[in-house]
Amino acid sequence: MLPFALSEGSYVLLIIFSVFYGLDWIATVPPTVGISRQVFGVEKSGVVYGWIFASHQMGAAVAAFGGGVIFNLLDSYTWAFLLAGIFCGMASLFVMIIRKPMSQEMSEGSSLKV
Repeated sequence: MLPFALSEGSYVLLIIFSVFYGLDWIATVPPTVGISRQVFGVEKSGVVYGWIFASHQMGAAVAAFGGGVIFNLLDSYTWAFLLAGIFCGMASLFVMIIRKPMSQEMSEGSSLKV
């Protein structure tokens, strides 16, 4: 959508893109911080999130470089987009296997009192 907004000079498309981009950020960063706090604890969550952020940026650089290499080899971005979709699917599966720790309230409430 951004290329269309910039090529058309449309402020409406640019605002729509900005809203969706902002929602994307809000939908990913706070939950990632929350998961790192749950899994590694509040004390270590800052350092852990720093490593998550750094590795995310390194992965983005590798993906951009890989997309360029694929384009140079095949004169098309099709395989780059397909691989990106496959990696997103794999990441979704990895997120689903993250276990939530059993909280004290849940363990106490699990016994049935009749």
